[in-house]
Amino acid sequence: MADLQDSLFNEEEIDYNGSNMEVSEEAVQEEDEQGMFEHFRLNVDAGQTPLRIDKFMACHLMDTSRHRVQLAIKNGYVRLGDKTAKANMIVRPGDVIRFVMPYERRGFEVLPEDIPLNIVYEDDDVLVVNKPAGMVVHPGHGHFEGTLVNALAFHLGLSQGPDAKDDRMGVLVHRIDMDTSGLLVVAKNDESQLDLAGQFFRHTIERKYVAVVWGNVKDDEGTITGNIGRDPNDRLRFKVYPEGDKGKHAVTHYKVVERFGYVTVVECRLETGRTHQIRVHFNHIGHPLFNDARYGGSEIRKGTIYAKYKQFIRNCFEICPRQALHARTLGFVHPRTRELVRFDSPLPDDMQALIDKWRAYSGNMPADKE
Repeated sequence: MADLQDSLFNEEEIDYNGSNMEVSEEAVQEEDEQGMFEHFRLNVDAGQTPLRIDKFMACHLMDTSRHRVQLAIKNGYVRLGDKTAKANMIVRPGDVIRFVMPYERRGFEVLPEDIPLNIVYEDDDVLVVNKPAGMVVHPGHGHFEGTLVNALAFHLGLSQGPDAKDDRMGVLVHRIDMDTSGLLVVAKNDESQLDLAGQFFRHTIERKYVAVVWGNVKDDEGTITGNIGRDPNDRLRFKVYPEGDKGKHAVTHYKVVERFGYVTVVECRLETGRTHQIRVHFNHIGHPLFNDARYGGSEIRKGTIYAKYKQFIRNCFEICPRQALHARTLGFVHPRTRELVRFDSPLPDDMQALIDKWRAYSGNMPADKE
């Protein structure tokens, strides 16, 4: 039987936000219509006497306290049939109980690794970390070592190996892509994990990104709206579907920070958080992220045909050898103090160097720039 403690502490998060998150490159589970993922279910036996749902779950889940069950119920993550459960609901023979969360379940152990972390803030409840580009967030799908979660397990002094004294560990309640840099928040206990997951699900988290995109974006600010779902022709990509057709509702707000003619620096604010959201939305409107190989941004999309320009672009790709996207701002209500906290991260060296290079180049750009 699955362990609720596992689900509360050791799961991947899919961008219900995600995020624009480091989502699995292969889908493991399917979201329901409310954007939730089933982590486990309990089928009530025919001979079961009527019993409160919190008592029933505490009795039938391994190493899980009634308090932990009640936290999950309080935050709306338990379903009794097709209804959101309340702690005093009675289960009866034939009932189905499901535990759902707004992110995918992880199904493998995590071992600690001594990997340096850039910790922006930490207290007894939460930890905010600045992830470098190139680091995978969660183990799995070919990346079982060297991930951010492995590093967090070491930092927190917790292990999930067979000899672990305490298999609990902090969990990232959202994530960003491997080649995206920037801020992530980690929950260090049950209450924080469930509270923060709820904030992400309700889209009340403040998340701002800086991106360099191909082309001269027409409007100084705007909103991109379009359902995002997996591309049936390429399972590693996502695409925008017509509203109400397929995919999940997604909204990205943006404003132009600086224009260089052939590329534009934009600030993006996520209203939702779907997988690859910023990358997919800007590709959809004809402005893929600079050097985003997944969505065609690693080709010359705008500019001249001259060899000197092509060499300039090749140099830019070498300076920033990944999609030019950085999670700069993260704000949320602290789960214990209930105060609004906000964190900012400076642009990493590769993106700053890229922008500086374009700024210098644009000063010499011909008048017929696109």
